[in-house]
Amino acid sequence: MSPLIQSPAWQALARHSDMMKSVHLADLFAQNPERTAQFSRLVAGLHVDYSKQRVTVETLALLQQLASAQGVLTRRDAMFSGEEINTTEDRAVLHVALRNRRNRPVFVDGADVMPEINTVLQRMRRFTEAVHEGRWLGYTGERITDVVNIGIGGSDLGPRMMCDALASHALPGMKVHFVANIAPSEIANLLKTLDPARTLFVVASKTFTTQETLTNAFAARRWFLDHANDPATVAKHFVAVSTNHTAVAAFGINTDNMFGFWDWVGGRYSLWSAIGLPIALYIGMNGFERLLEGAHGMDEHFRLATPEENLPLIMGLIDVWNSNFLGAETLAILPYGTRLGRLPAYLQQASMESNGKSVDLEGNRVDYSTGAIVWGGAGTNGQHAFYQLLHQGTRLIPSDFIAAIRTHTPLGDQQAMLLSNMLAQTRALMLGRGLDAVVAEMRAAGMDEATIARVSPHRVFLGNQPSSTILFPQMTPEAVGALVALYEHRIFVAGAIWYIDSYDQWGVELGKQMAGELLPAIGKVPITGAFDPSTEALLSTIHQHWL
Repeated sequence: MSPLIQSPAWQALARHSDMMKSVHLADLFAQNPERTAQFSRLVAGLHVDYSKQRVTVETLALLQQLASAQGVLTRRDAMFSGEEINTTEDRAVLHVALRNRRNRPVFVDGADVMPEINTVLQRMRRFTEAVHEGRWLGYTGERITDVVNIGIGGSDLGPRMMCDALASHALPGMKVHFVANIAPSEIANLLKTLDPARTLFVVASKTFTTQETLTNAFAARRWFLDHANDPATVAKHFVAVSTNHTAVAAFGINTDNMFGFWDWVGGRYSLWSAIGLPIALYIGMNGFERLLEGAHGMDEHFRLATPEENLPLIMGLIDVWNSNFLGAETLAILPYGTRLGRLPAYLQQASMESNGKSVDLEGNRVDYSTGAIVWGGAGTNGQHAFYQLLHQGTRLIPSDFIAAIRTHTPLGDQQAMLLSNMLAQTRALMLGRGLDAVVAEMRAAGMDEATIARVSPHRVFLGNQPSSTILFPQMTPEAVGALVALYEHRIFVAGAIWYIDSYDQWGVELGKQMAGELLPAIGKVPITGAFDPSTEALLSTIHQHWL
């Protein structure tokens, strides 16, 4: 048994959970009139209500004891101070420095990184303003109207999610597109809609060797040159976010238009760096810096607030409680409104790539659950799809409901309807509806007793499904920045409790290596014995239909 499970703090929570599993949320509210006030926080413009989680004052106190025993806040301080908390790669973890708007010195290997960060931000400002003001023109002298980001993973999910979220803040005349999947249809279908004379491509790859990104980038380059017919014009339509000067120059990009970042920026935490260039091109550099400001507000709260008031700490501890003590295997992210429709996919990578680990910091196999399965979708669409499982299924599924209170696009009563649906779902998940209430309702509707006896069990909702609600006044860069930073720090807290490295991602490497080994075999006659029997049979099927 691992030291974590044997620890007094963990054992105390295990005993407490045995009692809490039989407690209903409706009873907790009935017993404590102050519950909502006790279990809500207003931080960095976000109103977060976690009173519908299956926790009590005692639960949170025990969780805080676990955090103290695991040194969570000590590890937090190590992150903010630039220590190498990514131990398997000997790297600092400093996405918080990228949005350090107070310019507090942050040292890595004895050097303050803030001057370099500010230099990149200044270069991003000069470039984006040149595009927006018409000083950067395409090869025919026309203004840029379309930006295409070519990247994958964190180089795609973060900027794509942010541009969707902040579309109401887009600069007039600017459109942004994203290509990530190596499937040829994705880039081919997009290119059909673009004017090469007005299109700017941002190729985002730190090493400039990422297979999917470079394959799509060269496809875009060929398409562009089919129209421009002059390799020298590539420099007017392609820029790079990378650190590989040689490869970028060989592609035809002027390295003056290459924006770098650092090895202490993980891909899934990189939208705050030059990887966010498409965001700045779309909403302007002022908007991008507002995004940084919002995240910085949450950072400062996480860094300075007392444990009892520290929202990211509390939310991360609740995630551990749900996963390890109540037995939940998933976390549903349920944004209400289309602008945050890509947030579940973004947080899926942020959480599952960070905390999907099975060995601890010392290389020992863990004997406790880590890394919830993160999934979700936009409400109200989900209400007509997967919410059935949330309400009447057999699994415990904690959920986060997220919404902006005001919309940038008012239309009749639709925003009020959206919010009423969200609040109704959180209320229904909490309260449920018992058999007596169902029978009374059916009798009031005039149904006969035989029908009531036959149908009523199917209309019972047990309730007691935990949820949190996150509200903010409007979808602004500050609000979305604070929201994402909240989740980043929640992920950190859970990883620190589990004593794992939340900032490496070795699990993605084996598949990449095997793909390289298999690529030469696609479409060829399989060589018997080269791979496992299943893979060889699949290669044979591909060969039969290969063009």
